[in-house]
Amino acid sequence: MLRRLIRSWAARVAVEGDSMRPTLEPGDWLLADPEAFAEAPPRVGELVLVPDPRQPSRLLVKRVAEIHDGGRELFVTGDAHEESTDSRAFGSVDASTLEGRPWFRYWPPGRIGRLS
Repeated sequence: MLRRLIRSWAARVAVEGDSMRPTLEPGDWLLADPEAFAEAPPRVGELVLVPDPRQPSRLLVKRVAEIHDGGRELFVTGDAHEESTDSRAFGSVDASTLEGRPWFRYWPPGRIGRLS
């Protein structure tokens, strides 16, 4: 657990925008495990951290909605469909580009806890 916490601290992210409401709110700070998919591929319903295909230096937190091509292609969406720019706009993302899995919100204090 300590090892996961250390590697996740290096991969922490801040939430901006409304695309993942109500699960995530702007201002939430998350720990993301960069090794989460090393042994098991993502599953439908899981949160993922993925580079924005339109601007790869920008990371997006989305939910896996569909898996195609034997797990190589992921269709990702935001929880707030009306507010989200996701695979409906930019298409599926390659699973090999995933940066990790957000698993814990550590800020703000009133929202601390595991993510699902």
